Amino acid sequence: MTSTSAPLQLPACLPGAAQTGHPVLVGFSGGLDSTVLLHLLATDAATRRAGLRAIHVHHGLQAGADAWALHCQRSCEALDVPLEVVRVAVNRSSGLGLEGAARNARYAAFSEALRDGDILALAHHRDDQAETFLLRALRGSGSDGLAAMQACRRFAHGWLWRPLLGIARDDLRAHALQHQLAWIEDPGNAATDADRTFLRNAVLPLLRQRWPHASTALARSAALCAQSTDLLQQGDDVALDSLQLDARTLRIEPLLALPAARRARVLRRWIERLGLPPLPGSSVARIERDLLAARSDAQPAIAWAGARMQRWRNLLHAGMPRAPLPADWSQCWDGSSALTLPTEDTLQLLGAGGFDAPLRVHARRGGERITLPGRAHSHALKHVLQDSGMPPWQRERLPLLSAADGQLLAAGATIVSARMAAWLEQHDARLRWLAVT
Repeated sequence: MTSTSAPLQLPACLPGAAQTGHPVLVGFSGGLDSTVLLHLLATDAATRRAGLRAIHVHHGLQAGADAWALHCQRSCEALDVPLEVVRVAVNRSSGLGLEGAARNARYAAFSEALRDGDILALAHHRDDQAETFLLRALRGSGSDGLAAMQACRRFAHGWLWRPLLGIARDDLRAHALQHQLAWIEDPGNAATDADRTFLRNAVLPLLRQRWPHASTALARSAALCAQSTDLLQQGDDVALDSLQLDARTLRIEPLLALPAARRARVLRRWIERLGLPPLPGSSVARIERDLLAARSDAQPAIAWAGARMQRWRNLLHAGMPRAPLPADWSQCWDGSSALTLPTEDTLQLLGAGGFDAPLRVHARRGGERITLPGRAHSHALKHVLQDSGMPPWQRERLPLLSAADGQLLAAGATIVSARMAAWLEQHDARLRWLAVT
């Protein structure tokens, strides 16, 4: 047993947290762990001053779910803490299993409830950390995965804080008994059918018979992995910054100059920064084989979980696929105000009140020609775009501007005809095409 009669102390919060005026939102299930966390925060003067409220996610998965919500309401009323009860629908066909689907629904509710700069406080403790470490080790995770749960990290519009991560569950129970706190015992916690509860109820007790401090040791290993991950990520960020043409585009040649292990980490870090779904386990090998090893004149792509990565020339681009500009779309525009396109991109005329006569904005349909400044003859727009180095993910959303007589005046903001260039110079104006990324 690791229980102690010493009073529990909350660790220092992350920068920009309660003591600097940012409100705390407690994820409150009504169980032992979150009951202790709510009690600790509710009796902390600085947290009270900053603003404290709680959220209970009603999954509707247990027969007693309504009673749990009522218990949480009464507990929060006793502590004078505002509570929001959010009912969620758990997607049982998500392929994540019931536990994973419920977790996704829960975190989506947390994200929705979190205001700018708020801190979401969750009651994960040291034994939870040991379970997470073991689960990830059994799934073959590397050091990033074995780092398990972080005590503080960015989340949604604010932060996620786990102040109990260094405290044993036995100590939480001792605190609850000492202060006569009432909590709910989830019957699911006693089962062994889910992976986590099997480790909690069957494996870890057996390990502790031989090694009494097993949970502490496993949590420490997770902390050491987290330290290693922090160092590795610093190197990943430096390498990634040197490769980026923009947030969604990497230069392939310097990427290939990195060691393979670093390259794999940089690719995963890039996808994480973009907020895209994590790359599946086999995706890095697919990127190496199908994209990085492809001919420079090929345009291969891979897709996963709704995201897409594609190669063009010496560039690698990643993002959620966006719809092209509809081929049959066109609209008159006088330039007096910004024009929002069907793609949600924006076209603007800066420095002038408007065109002398309205222009037609439309999508590419093929066969267009344009006469560039200093040229005597027109050129196929297709060839001009290729020579300009405009990548295909921009070309498919490219707005064209034509005069009333049908002459092509501009493609986007950077490719302008001699006629348009002269008008822009005369009026000290310029075009701007703002593409949504």
